[in-house]
Amino acid sequence: MNTLLTPLAALSFESLGATALYALLGIGLAIVGYKLFDRCTPGDLHEEIVKNRNTAAAIVGAAVILGVCLIVAAAIVG
Repeated sequence: MNTLLTPLAALSFESLGATALYALLGIGLAIVGYKLFDRCTPGDLHEEIVKNRNTAAAIVGAAVILGVCLIVAAAIVG
């Protein structure tokens, strides 16, 4: 009975490792996409959100991050 649990546990740990790797890759790409969008637009989006507390800029930033995340998820799923 112990021999049946060992392959399943190994498969489970491999799946968790792959999931963690894809999650870190997705988070990194979301950050890169946000920074790239910030560079392509006039002004400093991060400063506008943090210092000036501009809600509209925060909504635009969130939409950019969600859009990049959808693209990354679609690319990972294939």
